[in-house]
Amino acid sequence: MATRKKRTKRTWRTAANSDRHELYELAVQGTESDCTFIDRVYRQLRHTTPHTLREDFCGTGLMAREWVKWRPTNQAVGIDLDDKVLRRGREKISHLAAASRKRVLLKKGDVNRVKTAPSDVVVALNFSYFLFRTREQLREYFINARNNVRTGGIMVVDAYGGSGSWSLGEEDRSLDGFTYVWHQAKVSPITHDVTNHIHFRFPDGSEMRRAFTYVWRLWTLPEIKELLIEAGFKRPVVYWEGTERKTGKGNGVFKPSRLGEACTGWIVYIVAEN
Repeated sequence: MATRKKRTKRTWRTAANSDRHELYELAVQGTESDCTFIDRVYRQLRHTTPHTLREDFCGTGLMAREWVKWRPTNQAVGIDLDDKVLRRGREKISHLAAASRKRVLLKKGDVNRVKTAPSDVVVALNFSYFLFRTREQLREYFINARNNVRTGGIMVVDAYGGSGSWSLGEEDRSLDGFTYVWHQAKVSPITHDVTNHIHFRFPDGSEMRRAFTYVWRLWTLPEIKELLIEAGFKRPVVYWEGTERKTGKGNGVFKPSRLGEACTGWIVYIVAEN
């Protein structure tokens, strides 16, 4: 006798039942694209495949987790100061296949103090290093980062900018079951200090305000490249995103560029060699 399948009721996301770190991973991080980019550039520069990666300011370690899933020979270590976030990341690691769990480690500590075995690649993504707000602080970080990159390895960071990065206001993007809101709350054209918030809004009208707040210096690309060189890295190159002809939007393909484009908003990778 045939039985009728029970209909499962969908549980909609709300501010009360959502985890801000999960929402951040879904809305902000694109680790598959990051891994694809790193593989492609490393092979172009070194004609070999990278296997070891260090993720500074790792948060929940999503990049490190993605890296060990990318290839069975890959290993990753993530560094962060926040115990709570690291615990969240370790819970996620526990759900990986046993072989992958053995190849990823999240460590608590200051990225300027934690020494690890030199990696093929060190990354500081999602503009995390913008928390250093003087040239001396950022140079010190890049010097310490270089000490954790093997000879012949690379460092990969990202940066954002464009005329819109100096405007106050909110920009939202609808995702599956919630809306991501990037809020530029304070901008100083003299010091380049900025305060940005991330809010999340939900279909029931609830909101998770200031789920994340960032007090940064908005570094320019020449400054970042100069400080990488001062720290001992070689040949820092900006990789600019191409555009779709029909829509004019980014196509997800980043290539070396010396000029870029004067647009309202952009995100780039910067790759420096050790």
